[in-house]
Amino acid sequence: MGARSWVPAACLLAFSTSLVVACGDDSGGGGSADPRAIATFQVTEEHGETFRVELTSPELIDNARKLLAGDGAPIIPVGKVVRGDPDGVNSPWGWHIDPSTVEFADVTTEVCDGLPSDVEKDIITSPLYCPWSAKLIDLLVS
Repeated sequence: MGARSWVPAACLLAFSTSLVVACGDDSGGGGSADPRAIATFQVTEEHGETFRVELTSPELIDNARKLLAGDGAPIIPVGKVVRGDPDGVNSPWGWHIDPSTVEFADVTTEVCDGLPSDVEKDIITSPLYCPWSAKLIDLLVS
């Protein structure tokens, strides 16, 4: 029995080491802050209106990078409209999309579709904004 008593201890050590690795800091080293990017969308070339959205997750930033590269990814930005733009992310508009609500979708309901100027004028009656014709034209990752 003495020769086999190390097996449970070794298994426990291996298991606890894997937990430390799995639960460790995945920020890429150096304790860097959460990822942040500003995505600029053009809504129809005909109107040429643009708006900006703050992306705050690696998944959203990855989706945006795929869109810029022409790879298959959900294309419609969706998020809750907040009146005011204290950080100026969506300047010159007087509103922004709440970063904690941003998603990309393949399809959305019609009531949240329109131009950024429609949001500005309160023409869109939905609390969400989801312009179907939005095209990602720039991504600034910080």
